[in-house]
Amino acid sequence: MFAGTLTRNVETAAAQYTGMIHSTRFDIAIQLEARAKMSERSPDFDVTAVNKSGRKVRIGTAWNETGNTSGNPYISMQIDVGLGPFRVNAVQTKEARAAQSGAFEIIPLVSNGLMKSGSISGELTAMDADNAFTGYIANMMFDLEFMLIENSYKSEKTHPDYRIEVSSPRGTPIRVGSAWMAKSSRTGNDYLSLLINTPDGDLRVNAVQNEEQRGGQTFSIIPFIDSGEQPQDAGAGLSLVA
Repeated sequence: MFAGTLTRNVETAAAQYTGMIHSTRFDIAIQLEARAKMSERSPDFDVTAVNKSGRKVRIGTAWNETGNTSGNPYISMQIDVGLGPFRVNAVQTKEARAAQSGAFEIIPLVSNGLMKSGSISGELTAMDADNAFTGYIANMMFDLEFMLIENSYKSEKTHPDYRIEVSSPRGTPIRVGSAWMAKSSRTGNDYLSLLINTPDGDLRVNAVQNEEQRGGQTFSIIPFIDSGEQPQDAGAGLSLVA
């Protein structure tokens, strides 16, 4: 559950990139500083931050990368702020690339390993404007309220239609998953396939409408059942937006 922004600085700056990274537990200012490479796969940058005592500390490393399918450059980061290591990518929108902007958005890197759905409750409601949804998903261990926002990175058919967002302690939107619009080949009914990074791991669920809900704005979230109808590459996670 991570989000953030990264900005490329002028070449003369000590830190080549500066930005913020957010989660539901923290909001931290970061810098990417160039480091000497020992081999081709050595990190290109040290990721640094300032702790509560005002001391600059190294909290991770970062690499310049290029998307295998898109050919677009992005930055891969491995960071540990004391809660265990996590991975995020810094990517650019089509508009930022076209404008040759130095602005990047930090998104989580979701693994392909999925937790079993178990007992899940949830609901999704279409909002009246902006083609967005609001909803929640919960079990006995967690309870997440979230929104589905149109995915501005979508440039291929297999890319997610929506990004799933929650809020940090300061109210910053944090991307925690992706969602795809789909249609059942058996019933012809529309539904949404969601991949969410919960506190217990990555979770696949579907948002469907029962007979009473059909034609309305409310969907029920149910555990995912592999019937072969899931959108192509949906399991590949958030890397699809790069």
